[in-house]
Amino acid sequence: MIMNNLIEKLTDIFREVFDDDSIVLRNELTADDVENWDSLTHINLIVAIEKEFKIRFTTGEVSGLKNVGDLISLVSRKISA
Repeated sequence: MIMNNLIEKLTDIFREVFDDDSIVLRNELTADDVENWDSLTHINLIVAIEKEFKIRFTTGEVSGLKNVGDLISLVSRKISA
């Protein structure tokens, strides 16, 4: 998948999960930057990404994510495998 398409799909997922059409993904974006990004919405976000891309994350993979850039890289690796 082309990186721009991946980011577009992830942006749509973020906007839907957080009910915020103003979200713009950037590599350094973290939970502190998004209103209402708590542990529950984090789980909802991960599940929505898994469903959309038909992939599965391990707990270790999810807990190792530091920002959206890490998430984009992880999803890219998973769908390329």
